[in-house]
Amino acid sequence: MASYPKYQNHEISPMKCPVNLEDVDLFGQGAQEHWYEAYEILHRESPVLRIEGGGITPGTDAYVLTKHADIAMVVKDPVRFINLTQQRIIDFAAQGLTAEDMFTNYRSLMQASMVALRPTQELYIKHRKELTDPWVGTGATRHREMITKHANELIDEWINDGSVEFVSRFARPLPQRVFASILGFPQSDIPQLAEWGDAVVTPFVHGTGLKHELTPEQTKNMLKRLEGFQDYIYEHVRAKRLDPQDDMVSFLCGVHYEALDRKLTDLEIAGIVHAMILGGLETTQYALEEQAQLLCETPGLFEQLRNDRTKVRAFTEESMRMRSPTHGLSTRMTSQDEVMQGVKIPAGSLLHLRFAAANVDEEEFACPFDLDLERQGGVTRHLTFSAGPRVCPGANLSRIEQQIAWNVLFDRIKDISFADDNTFMHQPGIMLGTLKVNLTFTPA
Repeated sequence: MASYPKYQNHEISPMKCPVNLEDVDLFGQGAQEHWYEAYEILHRESPVLRIEGGGITPGTDAYVLTKHADIAMVVKDPVRFINLTQQRIIDFAAQGLTAEDMFTNYRSLMQASMVALRPTQELYIKHRKELTDPWVGTGATRHREMITKHANELIDEWINDGSVEFVSRFARPLPQRVFASILGFPQSDIPQLAEWGDAVVTPFVHGTGLKHELTPEQTKNMLKRLEGFQDYIYEHVRAKRLDPQDDMVSFLCGVHYEALDRKLTDLEIAGIVHAMILGGLETTQYALEEQAQLLCETPGLFEQLRNDRTKVRAFTEESMRMRSPTHGLSTRMTSQDEVMQGVKIPAGSLLHLRFAAANVDEEEFACPFDLDLERQGGVTRHLTFSAGPRVCPGANLSRIEQQIAWNVLFDRIKDISFADDNTFMHQPGIMLGTLKVNLTFTPA
């Protein structure tokens, strides 16, 4: 039997732990507490799980993929396996819809920007290279000093207490402060930015089923919470056009987008910012939470890493493999009939890619629930950030944040352990977000 996370408390979970295939429910209330047990069952009995009637259109099915080889193949082949978001944008662009039309009709800043700036796969790649990579991709190394400063300032707030609720006082505020700095927004605005950020990810937290569906009331509430977001970005765009600074929004205001041979509009810039907030906060927060727990669960690991910082990178990668921040997304559709693991999948089927299950696939990772800092084949083979042409644009930034965070923590703290009042329950949705992690520690 696999060695699952030691902290799980099945007694207080609203869902019972699955023991056979009939018990497996990846999307029900409390499923988060038993995902890894479910993955072992799926790997053994149903690595491609058919969800009857779960497809994009009535009468079509969905399929949950859990094997590393299958998911890696899917994300690396955009022709056979269509990216649904990209296809949606292609369809809108073919209709002649402008960015303004998109925002008027669908109230989505991000989709409006996508229609204008990256309606094709080719333009998607150029968009990343020209507009986002300099700040959150290959250029993320420019932020090392800033990230280090924010990490130290957060630790200063509780270092003399001997205990800390790690989520609210470090794991969550660190990426918030980092992104506010990158975008050029005042740190004093973080509470409001956090509220908008929480609203943006509503479907992935409160949506139901493999399509993360919201009720009309939930959608209405989400849009209400986002009121003022567009105006806030526009205000900063106008200010930075007049007085540019060394930040991403100023850069976007001034850059000549070579792919389209023009400057960006305010709406296009707002859409890019929206996308950055959607993808830039959650992964890092949840990764840091789980890393803290792994350090508490594994005797001697904190001291080992504190004494040998060359292992910190391997630790952060292995932890993301073992406890993936985002467990799965329904983002692909088959363009032709396929056969995977002996299961026939018709063209037009929805695919739910279970990245977290792929990351603990025994056929890809020996002893997948063991943290191995010298894992054979390298520690970056996991699919936490997906792979292929649509790998997460902010993956490099998240990796740098995590590594800096732990190096600073190792500088400031001698040891950590769990406090007595932890339940380790997770938030709902598709992301592995522990609600609270109470720690005790000894200052260095």
